[in-house]
Amino acid sequence: MNLASRTPSRWRTRLRKHARWLVPLTCLVGLGPLVHAAIALGTSIPAPAVVLPGPSSTRAWVQDRAGITRVYLQGSPEGIGAAHGRLLRDRMLSEERELWFQYEEHVPWWIARVGIEDYSRLRFRHVDRGVPEPRRRELAAEASAFQPDPFAARMATYQRMMFLYALYDIALPLEHSPLIGCTSFAFDEGATADGHVLLARAFDFEAGDLLDRDKAVFLVREDGAIPFASVAWPGFVGAVTGMNAEGVVVVVHGARARTPVPEGIPVAFSLREVLQGAHDTAEAVRILQSQSIMVSHIVFVADREGHFAVVERAPGVPAFVRDAKSHGTIAVTNHFEGPLADDPSNLRVRENSSTLPRRARIDQLLQSVAPHSVTPAGALEMLRDHRCVGDDACTLGDRRAIDAFIATHGVIADATDRILWVSAGPHLHGRFVKLDLRRLLAPDLDPPGPEGEDETMPEDPTTRGGAVGAVR
Repeated sequence: MNLASRTPSRWRTRLRKHARWLVPLTCLVGLGPLVHAAIALGTSIPAPAVVLPGPSSTRAWVQDRAGITRVYLQGSPEGIGAAHGRLLRDRMLSEERELWFQYEEHVPWWIARVGIEDYSRLRFRHVDRGVPEPRRRELAAEASAFQPDPFAARMATYQRMMFLYALYDIALPLEHSPLIGCTSFAFDEGATADGHVLLARAFDFEAGDLLDRDKAVFLVREDGAIPFASVAWPGFVGAVTGMNAEGVVVVVHGARARTPVPEGIPVAFSLREVLQGAHDTAEAVRILQSQSIMVSHIVFVADREGHFAVVERAPGVPAFVRDAKSHGTIAVTNHFEGPLADDPSNLRVRENSSTLPRRARIDQLLQSVAPHSVTPAGALEMLRDHRCVGDDACTLGDRRAIDAFIATHGVIADATDRILWVSAGPHLHGRFVKLDLRRLLAPDLDPPGPEGEDETMPEDPTTRGGAVGAVR
């Protein structure tokens, strides 16, 4: 007796009914790896051909001092890229391992990760088209100096670095978390005790504590461009927080509106273009208005004359510029207030995130500022504020507070004197270290000597005694 004759008739009926799906399903499973490989091959982003300059044509050094890594890079785009990859390779590897770990922890299913990666490769296969040509050459040199690359099997070095610089732009279509932070505020010469222009900024970016512990301040003198400083991390000479030698300060805030697009200039390169090309706020705004962007965000600009601008940007619409201030102050959190205010995504941010409570609290603090009274220490006290507006209960680490213990870095910028006070970590409650950019952005600079101690502002006294560890 054959097998078919022994199979109950109802099972034979079911087998015949579903048999027509078995062959296509088997083919799909078998073709999966081939499709994945074809996508990887067909969406590769080739690096431009570059000639690495000799070491004598590029001045570069790294110095760990007072809890801050200072990275000086002077020369051509190729020289800067090669020096960056050579000097910081070990730290870049640590950062990337942390990012891959975070990714795998938040997306534990391998098939989902493969799907996300293939989707990203396809959607952003032309992401390099919006990147300025000097930055492409810089990245190509950095990728060459980075070898051997242990992550090359995941994605080719140059393409992966391009994606890492555009991480905010690539991730936004996939990420709908309400936990977007960042609070910034500024004071003009009439509000400060010494007549200087100050800007304070908390960069809330939850991508692992390593980016907080191993932050870097890049001091960049590219040939033919305005020198600038960028507060970031090893492997990232873009800009999310920076000031140039002309006293122009730019910071970016996450925001949500309109539909992201796959081509345009990534945010990190957009702000770097401003820092390397703008002599004042007006020129910075013109650069920002001229750029085609991929995703929505807010850029806060200040200059040494006390001219402020909040530039609200989203794909496909003109940039909206808000420059109104009261009592010599202005503040920004994470919601649009101009023409994009009624966008459904912006309304969800207002409803589901902490942007409105943080804005209400900083506005409350700023309204109490007396003329000619604010100092860098006073601005830092506001940046470390742990209270909520009104009578709402607000414990340490509450997301509605300006300091929610999630900042990757904090900065107090004196645009008049070109001074950056940068958080040494952890978060905002460690010391803030003074960096004099007039000295640190000088041409042909050698590493500062060991003599003397760096000027600092002390740690937050309210977070001593294990309070932060308990909250974390």
